Amino acid sequence: KGLSFQYITSVISDIISTVEFNHTGELLATGDKGGRVVIFQREPEGKTEPFSQGEYNVYSTFQSHEPEFDYLKSLEIEEKINKIRWLPQQNAAHFLLSTNDKTIKLWKVSERDKRPEGYNLKDEEGRIKDISTVTSLQVPVLMPMDLMVEVSPRRVFANAHTYHVNSISVNSDCETYLSADDLRINLWHLGITDRSFNIVDIKPANMEDLTEVITAAEFHPFHCNLFVYSSSKGTLRLCDMREQALCDKHSKLFEEPEDPSARSFFSEIISSVSDVKFSHSGRYLLTRDYLTAKVWDLNMENKPLETYQVHDYLRSKLCSLYENDCIFDKFECAWNGSDSVIMTGAYNNFFRMFDRNTKRDVTLEASRESSKPRAVLKPRRVCAAGSKRRKDDISVDSLDFSKKILHTAWHPAENIIAIAATNNLYIFQDKLNSEMH
Repeated sequence: KGLSFQYITSVISDIISTVEFNHTGELLATGDKGGRVVIFQREPEGKTEPFSQGEYNVYSTFQSHEPEFDYLKSLEIEEKINKIRWLPQQNAAHFLLSTNDKTIKLWKVSERDKRPEGYNLKDEEGRIKDISTVTSLQVPVLMPMDLMVEVSPRRVFANAHTYHVNSISVNSDCETYLSADDLRINLWHLGITDRSFNIVDIKPANMEDLTEVITAAEFHPFHCNLFVYSSSKGTLRLCDMREQALCDKHSKLFEEPEDPSARSFFSEIISSVSDVKFSHSGRYLLTRDYLTAKVWDLNMENKPLETYQVHDYLRSKLCSLYENDCIFDKFECAWNGSDSVIMTGAYNNFFRMFDRNTKRDVTLEASRESSKPRAVLKPRRVCAAGSKRRKDDISVDSLDFSKKILHTAWHPAENIIAIAATNNLYIFQDKLNSEMH
């Protein structure tokens, strides 16, 4: 069976910088460069419109962060949303964490469809009545009103990061979360804003001795004591908070030995891990570096279990990609709900999927030109320079490096994916809505 995803949703006003489904997949949040968060809600299946199920419509939009200025360091702090993470739902309201480079905020998203009426001491406009005019007491009642989605800030976690925050991850205990910057990882309690615990600090005494930085960090999906962080040297470190308070000494180090014959000027840059994700089962790690996606088994540290070439045809273009700074792009990666398929982005608005069982892979394109609503996506193919081209193939020389898919998300249970391509959000759905083969 081919991959048949549908194009459902389109434009947001600014460049999308993060995209995240909640734990049920009913809500999808995007953050953008302008500090805004847009939440989409999945429509329930309509009896009259069988195709409407799966469509996501705007549920709420709010300004999460504003531009700030650090007067001590004379630095502007961008409002751009770096990451959004949903908290597991405990009641009727939803909670999410959003962060820019420095400040993390906890937001409450709730619905209101009733309003109280019949106050004794207030009139209909809300003005306080003269008590002498109140001659009888009445019981206020709740009256129905148009549904209103309210978003309110509940906590602000600030002043804990000297460097730019690149990751936040909510712990499975639903009480704590971590935030990571280039050199440190902090552990927070969701109810305490004025202090956090530093659990990883790789800052050397002399900054000239600095050889690597932290690029991403994530908690294990159900072991609240375990977390992993990746580095710019291509290594992964699994840490256990039961061992010691400061996890500078890792429990496991995942590293692939470098092939000396393949070493070049770009080796260290392209080996830097841009994203790391635990599988839903908690058994595997998925990482993305510049040219590859790798699956690691937590029980095997010396090499990855699987390595997938995302765009190996760019190996001959590394020099020009270095000159235009594209070589420093940070691509994210995602698992499907059953951990059998992985997804990651590429250039020219292409994204790649790899089936771990059949070893088949596909390249698809997210663009308004090729994606009419409900149209089936056609697989694309890039041919390397000098190789024979087939019809509809695209040459590596004609790829548009300004069109890049850095941010992707996969519905936790179904074959619905969200792809952020600059300021467009594409939501593709498997037409048969069944497992991919």
